[in-house]
Amino acid sequence: MDIMDILGGLMQAKAAPSASRRIQNVFGASEEDMQSSGGSEGFGIEDLLGGLLGAGKTSGTAGGGMLEQILNQVGDAVGGKKNLAVGGLSALLGSILGGGKSAATGALGGGLMALLAAMAMNALQNSGKSTGKVPVGLLAPETEEQQRDLQSGAELVVAAMINAAKSDGRIDKEEYGNITGKLQKAGVSKDDMYYIIEELQKPMNTESIIRAGRKSPELAAQIYAATLMTIEVDTQAERAYVRELASGMGLTRDVVRNIEQMVGMQQV
Repeated sequence: MDIMDILGGLMQAKAAPSASRRIQNVFGASEEDMQSSGGSEGFGIEDLLGGLLGAGKTSGTAGGGMLEQILNQVGDAVGGKKNLAVGGLSALLGSILGGGKSAATGALGGGLMALLAAMAMNALQNSGKSTGKVPVGLLAPETEEQQRDLQSGAELVVAAMINAAKSDGRIDKEEYGNITGKLQKAGVSKDDMYYIIEELQKPMNTESIIRAGRKSPELAAQIYAATLMTIEVDTQAERAYVRELASGMGLTRDVVRNIEQMVGMQQV
């Protein structure tokens, strides 16, 4: 089982239709950027990300939205943006915008972890709740211990996304078929695909997600952000679920509000 492949495949297969728009909001990508990203000439995904990191030819123009502010802020806390694990962000941006070269699901998983980590750190800092710890996924792992932490963090995010998908109780045979088809298209291995389907068929296990989130404000914030990427939060059941999750993990209203604002979501 490759948890990064599973995370990347799950993002493509089960992310809420609004997830792309929400991630686009964090990236600061406009409709013009999205159209340009699919072209073979002119402005492209590399230019967008280059602008965000201050290294591309379009720096200071497109891509200079919320993510640039987030990366600037969290970069200061880790000794500069050069230290951030941004390699997967290009793959993630390309997948969300629908242009550029195809990326391995593992790269997408790493990009999603980096994005969630940056959002979590930013939300905690802006709310005065930062513990000084760096969320898993924000820095490229250099030791076996850091690699294990990243793996366990990704496993928790996967569990949170799958649990959130069950929150409105409407995963039927048609949806399973849709998920399976998208996982196959994403190139997820059969073993990893079966793992996701089996987990989707199990009962909800919200308490285990909450217990894990209570151990670390950083992981709790990542879990909440990942949850908002997975479901629409447009039913009473989903609204009740995200409130229960945030409250149970001990996220303050300010942290929750910061995350919801980052993804361009109305308060729930």
